[in-house]
Amino acid sequence: MKRRFLPWRWGLVGSLILASVGVLLWGGAASAWQPTKPVEFVVPAGTGGGADIMARFISPLIAKHKLSPQPFIVVNRPGGAGAEGFLHVKGKKGDPHIITLTLDNLFATPLATGVPFNWRDLTPVARLALDWFVLWVNSESPYKTAKEYLEAVKAKPNQFKMGGTGTAQEDQIITLQMEQAFGLKFIYVPYKGGGDVAVSLVGKHSDSTVNNPSEGVGHWKAGRLRALATIDHERIHLPEWDKIPTMKEATGVDMSYLMYRGIFLPPGVSKEAQEWYVDLFRKVTETPEWKKYLSDNALKPAFLTGPALVKYLEEKEALTKDLMKKGGLIK
Repeated sequence: MKRRFLPWRWGLVGSLILASVGVLLWGGAASAWQPTKPVEFVVPAGTGGGADIMARFISPLIAKHKLSPQPFIVVNRPGGAGAEGFLHVKGKKGDPHIITLTLDNLFATPLATGVPFNWRDLTPVARLALDWFVLWVNSESPYKTAKEYLEAVKAKPNQFKMGGTGTAQEDQIITLQMEQAFGLKFIYVPYKGGGDVAVSLVGKHSDSTVNNPSEGVGHWKAGRLRALATIDHERIHLPEWDKIPTMKEATGVDMSYLMYRGIFLPPGVSKEAQEWYVDLFRKVTETPEWKKYLSDNALKPAFLTGPALVKYLEEKEALTKDLMKKGGLIK
């Protein structure tokens, strides 16, 4: 016997099927992690420096491209050469609504201060870029080349002031490298952040700095600072910046130091949250604004994540420890 089609029966069955599909779809969406409140974006450095500039560029970029349902709020925690920021993030175990943008103080600060922190205490997300360093002098300085300047410093030990960010941080490590390579002795003057370092040189409170390009670019383009050499094996391959000679080209002595810029989460964060942030920052680095930002600030594209990032961090930590040990900076 043929069964008759009953509209009410199909309506009931159809509703159940659609409801089941809806539950599956909703369940899938719910399982995909994303922020449910504003994300605290910690900068373990002062305002005006390279890390601060980068974080305050990234935050509105995320909003512009609608990459997150929640805003990213930049908070500076520079105390203790970044230790305040690191310990703050470390103490937020399992909290996926806080991230930090780190530099080489990630390695240098624990070694120099003995603060109970190591990069392994956090959850790695991504390396965003590598930062060059440039030897700068005031544009009114009589020294037109790195060779002239360093010869003058060598002739008068402990009379030339090298301004830098923090104590026992990358700027002082590079200064020590320079002293060892050329037989010099600077008076190292620490400042809270890269912005203050640049201002000190403009105001002639320092004789030189080894600021990042992003920290000196505004004053350089305004004619207040002079770039003497790039501290790397190769020139910065960007318009205008490529006119600055390497340290080897300028002096005959090879020197190189590149700084890490990357993102970490607190310890104990879920794999889903970690993956969301990896995807977020991959998307950030693919935007045209980010590419222009790297070019304008002379940053080296170097996005890296996963096991390759962990390997890089291990090698960077070992190199930093070796340089600091030679300079007597380890506590």
